[in-house]
Amino acid sequence: MTSPTDLLEVAKAAAAAGAAVLAGRNAEALQASNKGDAGDWVTAFDVAAEHAVRDVITAARPGDAITGEEHGTTRPAEPTGYRWSIDPLDGTTNFIRNIVYYATSVAVADADGAWLAGVVNAPALGRVYYAARGQGSWLEEAGRVTRLEGPVPGRKGQILATGFSYDPGVRAEQAAFLTGLMDGFADVRRLGSAALDLCLVADGTHDAYGERGLNEHDFSAGALIAEEAGCWVRRPRLASPLEGGPTDADRLEAWTCAGGLELSGKFPL
Repeated sequence: MTSPTDLLEVAKAAAAAGAAVLAGRNAEALQASNKGDAGDWVTAFDVAAEHAVRDVITAARPGDAITGEEHGTTRPAEPTGYRWSIDPLDGTTNFIRNIVYYATSVAVADADGAWLAGVVNAPALGRVYYAARGQGSWLEEAGRVTRLEGPVPGRKGQILATGFSYDPGVRAEQAAFLTGLMDGFADVRRLGSAALDLCLVADGTHDAYGERGLNEHDFSAGALIAEEAGCWVRRPRLASPLEGGPTDADRLEAWTCAGGLELSGKFPL
């Protein structure tokens, strides 16, 4: 059995490789194209970053399965049971417009689906968030390493982070629901990167985060980082990408949530 610490080292290296691609952002080389919904973009950097992440994982752990946003599922001939979930560029629209909230997200789960290690590397912010199961949650920034402990309980002016679907009908439902969801919060933020929103709950910047319709690769690393910071976390119960993934209807109904323990009842079941 491989330890979460060993897996975390691979995750850090893989996320760093993806983030290095993103750090070379060049507006002339974006090659942005639309994947279907009006705001769902992919760039040459998404594709190159996923290649870089996969190369590191495959070199270190050739028997592990990999599921990624851009290149789908890779199944080894003799699987170990471990599976990596990759989002090479979470926050693609931000990246295209040079808004700093984007990151490479890398996480790994065991054969039972338990997340063991996760890294969110945000090159424009100069931050690397990471966690291994049972070992706490951490932030590397400007040469310093800080343990994360989640939001300050009961503070005034609490902030809710959320996001919205690209689908106009779903977005209208989300907007209508927001008024009730905001009860007790002073304000709302929409940064455009689910992975970083979850990390910002872990570091106490946000008090809570809740969003419908995420894919697994959006939350796999960030949810573990928030959880290891002592936050209450709810992941969607979705079909595994190894089984073809969820239907769009199932995904759009499912909530991903994180916050301080006292806010666990704020979100719909």
